[in-house]
Amino acid sequence: MAAKPSEKVVASLQESLVDLIDLSLQAKQAHWNVYGSHFRSVHLQLDEVTDEVRLASDDVAERLVAIGGEPDGRAATVASSSKVDALSGGRLADDKVIRQFEERLQATADRIKGHLDGIEEEDPLTHDLLVGIATGLEKQAWMFRASAGEV
Repeated sequence: MAAKPSEKVVASLQESLVDLIDLSLQAKQAHWNVYGSHFRSVHLQLDEVTDEVRLASDDVAERLVAIGGEPDGRAATVASSSKVDALSGGRLADDKVIRQFEERLQATADRIKGHLDGIEEEDPLTHDLLVGIATGLEKQAWMFRASAGEV
């Protein structure tokens, strides 16, 4: 039987989980409400983000269970503990969506990277999982930056 994970590892996964769930919900919300001259490309990119982030949140939750933790992705937990900036309701201009999602993706990747110190030695598998997720988020952020002409 594996040793019980430290609170740092459990907290790193749980904090990542709620941010990823929130990010996926916001991407789908923006997907439904985006408008503007770049509607189609942004609409499709938001679907890619939603799919990638949902898969990542599932991987994080399953890793948490695998090491003996208890993931909490309930709506109330996500609403009260996510660090992702809130998204406005209603129609969303495509240029604002591009900037907002670049910022949200990069900030989420940065928060995940902030958890990496200290968990690599204790739990290299969790470390690798989070590195992969942060890498994917940074790639998506870059894609939004590139579409805004800010590479």
